[in-house]
Amino acid sequence: MTSETAILAGGCFWGMEELIRNLPGVQATRVGYSGGVIDDPTYEDVKTGTTNHAEAIEVTFNPTQLSYQKLLEFFFQIHDPSTRNRQGNDRGSQYRSVIFYLNDAQQQVAQEIITRINHSGKWPASIVTEVVPARTFYTAEDYHQKYLQHHVGGYTCHFIRPHWTL
Repeated sequence: MTSETAILAGGCFWGMEELIRNLPGVQATRVGYSGGVIDDPTYEDVKTGTTNHAEAIEVTFNPTQLSYQKLLEFFFQIHDPSTRNRQGNDRGSQYRSVIFYLNDAQQQVAQEIITRINHSGKWPASIVTEVVPARTFYTAEDYHQKYLQHHVGGYTCHFIRPHWTL
């Protein structure tokens, strides 16, 4: 089976995972932490905002069914990439918008999409999404995995914004 991996952060990982896991071509998702300065962080560490980790989602997908470009376009539809360190009521660096690229091709696609978005005029302000090399992805605690499947109606600040389609 063909697969590729993406690591994305765009606010609380619960809502990101719930929307992305249902995309055709997505094979698996895990929520966790990436981009920070300590090894093996816990939620208790990350929620302080002092570790520089972002709540992130690791997506394994079949690129013949879902291209990295289409995945990123959807990513930009389900969160507000124009707000720094914030999504909805969630505030702090752990909720920032980040694309952790795994290779040069992913970096190029991410930068091209951000340029297109900024020129589209469809977002309320310039994109603040960081595009940085992937670092270690630390899987979050079990109770965070597929959280909204286990807690139907639980908190999420993510929704599809169809008017933000490129």
